[in-house]
Amino acid sequence: MDKLWEIHRPQPDLVEQVARDLRIDPIVALLLVNRGISNPADAENFLSPSLNHLRSPFTLKDVTQAADRIIRALINRGKILIFGDYDVDGVTAAAVIYDFLKPLQADISVYFPHRTREGYGLRPEHVLRHIAPGKFDLVITVDCGSGSHEAVTAASRVGIDTIITDHHRIDSSLPNAAAVVNPNRPDCPSGFGYLAGVGVAYFLVIVLRKRLREIGYWKQQPEPNLRELCDLVALGTVADMVPMVLENRILTKEGLGLIQAGRRISIRALAESSGIGLESIDAEAVAFRLSPRINAAGRIDHAGLAFDLLQETGLRAAREKAERLNAMNADRQRIEKQIVDDIDRQLQARPEMLKNRTLVLSGPNWHEGILGIAASKVVEKYHRMAVLISTRDGIGKGSARGVAGLDLFGFLCQCKGYLEDFGGHQTAAGLKVRTANIDTFTEIFEETVRRQSRPEDFIPRIFVDCELGFDQINSDLIDALEGLKPHGVGNPAPLFLARNVRVLSSRLVGETHRKMRLAQFTGGRNCTLEAIQFHIDPEAPQKTTFSRMAYRLTWNHWNGRKTAQAIVEETN
Repeated sequence: MDKLWEIHRPQPDLVEQVARDLRIDPIVALLLVNRGISNPADAENFLSPSLNHLRSPFTLKDVTQAADRIIRALINRGKILIFGDYDVDGVTAAAVIYDFLKPLQADISVYFPHRTREGYGLRPEHVLRHIAPGKFDLVITVDCGSGSHEAVTAASRVGIDTIITDHHRIDSSLPNAAAVVNPNRPDCPSGFGYLAGVGVAYFLVIVLRKRLREIGYWKQQPEPNLRELCDLVALGTVADMVPMVLENRILTKEGLGLIQAGRRISIRALAESSGIGLESIDAEAVAFRLSPRINAAGRIDHAGLAFDLLQETGLRAAREKAERLNAMNADRQRIEKQIVDDIDRQLQARPEMLKNRTLVLSGPNWHEGILGIAASKVVEKYHRMAVLISTRDGIGKGSARGVAGLDLFGFLCQCKGYLEDFGGHQTAAGLKVRTANIDTFTEIFEETVRRQSRPEDFIPRIFVDCELGFDQINSDLIDALEGLKPHGVGNPAPLFLARNVRVLSSRLVGETHRKMRLAQFTGGRNCTLEAIQFHIDPEAPQKTTFSRMAYRLTWNHWNGRKTAQAIVEETN
């Protein structure tokens, strides 16, 4: 599919002013303006993110009530259960609260539902079969629970309080819980709606620590340093693809530093098993190397395996658990390929479906634990709203992924009459639908999206920050670009344009990556640059020139040396 190239054109005067006020490279100033940052104070905070810049978590609705109820359970030795979602965000959120409370001799356990056998979220059967028989006094949900009305009521009937910590959007009234800490509840004034579930859990822990300080609790034992939990926050925040802005960026930056230092043995073992050095771990490595392995536990088997790894303190045992996750991730990749190949066959047989703005597809043998990542692949390839549904258990269980700039969750809200259950975000959701209703839902979903979108919304775009010739590249610029990390939604990696580029040499690395040496005649001289392009078609004809090339710029670390390298994103 042809892509539209769009080059940012910020006001030159504004770029000059930012560069002058901050005494930074004009290219870096341009990148800041492109990201909506022109105020000197905001720019300083962006370039030097610090935990000191975190805003008060006490603005979260119900967070004080939640902390006080946990403190009561802690002091009275009540049994506490953390009930978590089975993805990276849920597992790390559970680990944040567990790691804070366990050293305080809390009577605490963790429970993750099985993705395929139990499904998403806290349900009445969890109360009846596990929570009540286990004589728990308090349940704390992480990354789920905002729609668990029946389960909260069932727990209350047998004298069990529930605290909801979540970040998913709410399409109905709130559960009657002891506290509902969710920045996306309509009456929450915090402005923290972009936090991941692990971010909400971390902010709850900050409030917990302060409330314990106020009652003199830390006179009995050392007050914990919450900075040490930021590596977990970074994992969950990056994996959940929430906006990499403000508090998310601060916590992720701090957490990545801890990961690179190798402080947590479990993450060190996970990095080893994924074949990446600690010093090379950035947000991209977390997203594409570490997170898929943690997620593989909940997709293929049970999320408790990933939680157990994060709790491991022995290197040998950590390596064994990491290798298990590595093997599961390989299984996940194989199953994912089977699903995506099946989808491609369906679309080849029914090419008229690509005239739609949505793709709702189902399969009786699809593994529902893999549907979310397969749906992301479909969106990437076909640039359509994608809903993939497994019908192997008689009722359709699906995952949906949206197109950037459109509100997937909002569209599903308008189709809820045809769904048994659903929940999620602007670009990702899960749902249940009766198999008899799939065709009707498909029609209504397409009508809803078509009515509230434009044809151009479904044309993939390449957003280029500016044109950057090879003669403008130097070590100071690359170092400055490193300071803009971590990247993610809302803070994309800078993308540059180069014209009339020649390919001096080219060779395959692995099966689908191409290593190149490029040249451009610019600034009155020939300049060369090492480059790599990922996930190419090795059978496609090799180009010897690019009339234009979109590329990212980074350091390539190898054998103790670093060299400038272009990561080629698009050419024509």
